[in-house]
Amino acid sequence: MDNQFLRNCWYLAQSGADLKSGQMVAKTLLSEPVVIGRRDDGGVFCLRNICPHRGIPLHYGNLQGCELQCCYHGWKFDTRNGHCVDIPSRPPDDTALKLEAIKVRSYPCREVQGNVWVFMRGEAPVEDGALPEVPLIPDFAADARPQVSETMHFPCNVDHAVMGLMDPAHASYVHTSWWWRTRNLRLREVKKDYEPVPNGFRMVRYDLRQSAKPYRLLGKNVSTEISFQLPGVRIEHIKGDAHTVVSLTCCTPLNAKESEVHQFLYWTVPVLSLFKPVTRMLLHKFLKQDRAVVVMQEEGLHYNPPIMFINDTDTQAKWYFSLKREWEKSQQEKRPFNNPVKARTLRWMS
Repeated sequence: MDNQFLRNCWYLAQSGADLKSGQMVAKTLLSEPVVIGRRDDGGVFCLRNICPHRGIPLHYGNLQGCELQCCYHGWKFDTRNGHCVDIPSRPPDDTALKLEAIKVRSYPCREVQGNVWVFMRGEAPVEDGALPEVPLIPDFAADARPQVSETMHFPCNVDHAVMGLMDPAHASYVHTSWWWRTRNLRLREVKKDYEPVPNGFRMVRYDLRQSAKPYRLLGKNVSTEISFQLPGVRIEHIKGDAHTVVSLTCCTPLNAKESEVHQFLYWTVPVLSLFKPVTRMLLHKFLKQDRAVVVMQEEGLHYNPPIMFINDTDTQAKWYFSLKREWEKSQQEKRPFNNPVKARTLRWMS
């Protein structure tokens, strides 16, 4: 593992539904302390969670319209750009201290499809007018909201969280339950085609078995594709001629040894809303199983063993690291990203 965080990328910070008007949340993203909040006008913001005066975290303060007031000395900062707008203790005739020279670092922050994204700039920052688009799921409007969401803390480096996200062979051993599958099931060969997409790769769309009852809710001609893009965004898009279901999963690094995994489900099938409690329970169960195996893995990784990759099962993990290396190189050389992934058919037993 290279333990490097990718910069100049959008990271999913949290569900928008968990951020109420006037509320602020303290987080660590890529080892940086940030405060994320929602203004009274509904807009979201993200600032460095350190007051430049005495270093107290700003989330202990309070929001006043578009301004965040520090709890220690009452300094106020514009949440839209981080500029200091008021120092109450400064005498009215003090012109030596320039407010415009005082600023808290501001991070671009967007709420899209019900989720709050933060753009983590690098040493060569991208100007606001040139920011890339926030990752979008297909077939849903920008103001859509997920029907079911789950966020779970993973005590591991984000690379291991991402590798688990794209690992095609672990499901037969990790995701086992009496109501889903057992370890006694016989493995069968799986063969899938993959192709490059911007900043990642995609399992080429293929038809699903019409005999599976859940798929019948989507109508006829049901098919699916699974895409992955940097820094750690996985989108599974299942579509029929009547309805659509999309799963969005994002791995967000908190620091070198901790990550958050966010998973959201969107659908257009009205009847599925009746099963939200069950769906939420199953989603939590799946993520908890993934987390449990990561916790066990960390016991071995404590000794810094070499990591082995085999074909074709681990090809997606190898693609991930080659994508990271190219991203970092393109940022350093200030040139366009050149996707190193080539179209290929992968085979494994599952």
